[in-house]
Amino acid sequence: MTLVAALAVIAVLGPWLAPSPAQGRGAADVAARNIAPGAAHLFGTDELGRDVLSRVILGAGPALLSSVAVVGLAVTVGVPLGALAGYLGGRADAVISRVTEFFQSFPPLLLAMVAVALLGPGRLDAGLALAVCWWPWYARLVRAEARSLRERPFVEAARSMGVPLPVILARHVVRNCVGPILVQVTVDLGSVILAEGSLAFLGLGAQQPSPDWGLMVEEGRASLFDAWWISTFPGLAIFLTVLGFNLLGDTLRDFLDPRKARP
Repeated sequence: MTLVAALAVIAVLGPWLAPSPAQGRGAADVAARNIAPGAAHLFGTDELGRDVLSRVILGAGPALLSSVAVVGLAVTVGVPLGALAGYLGGRADAVISRVTEFFQSFPPLLLAMVAVALLGPGRLDAGLALAVCWWPWYARLVRAEARSLRERPFVEAARSMGVPLPVILARHVVRNCVGPILVQVTVDLGSVILAEGSLAFLGLGAQQPSPDWGLMVEEGRASLFDAWWISTFPGLAIFLTVLGFNLLGDTLRDFLDPRKARP
């Protein structure tokens, strides 16, 4: 929780927390290139003389915002499809399940790489590609929950009273899936940041001079032994962010699990 809260604060206040906001956005200072971490530059500078700390701080906002957007789009597509498939069953379930299994048959990052190659490199296109890869997991999750809910007495009562299908799905099916969805969303926020960093590292995500953590790791790869700080600090930012969201997801899962007794 502390790591996620710190990330949120840094993402919001980044322009005011960064020692050199202009360098964080890409302004170069070649005279100060590859300076080791010290009092003047706590995280050192990169090969263009840009303050690494400023770029790490300003990279938090885009990373968090794009992760929320990707997961939000995946939830918007996957949850209704999963609820419809699990509740209706039959042909609708078969069609949606086959489409879901098709997308899940490919490694998510590989599928995202193919999609970005078709759309073109860039943060927006990378986000759309990742959303295409992520929605099937929510469809499968909600489908399983909906299948167990559709025969419950309160759902049958609503159906017998003539309640419209969209209302039943929203009020009685999706509402009872909020717990598992929330846990999955929390974990996926970190996973998407890691995936976006991987795409940027491969040159398929954010482009120069964007302060993207994955792009910064790639920039420092060639000089890893001579200027280790260029890649290490953005890589550490990715690690701590993913760890924070995973720990938060575990905490939420334990809190929302009805099988765990709470005083």
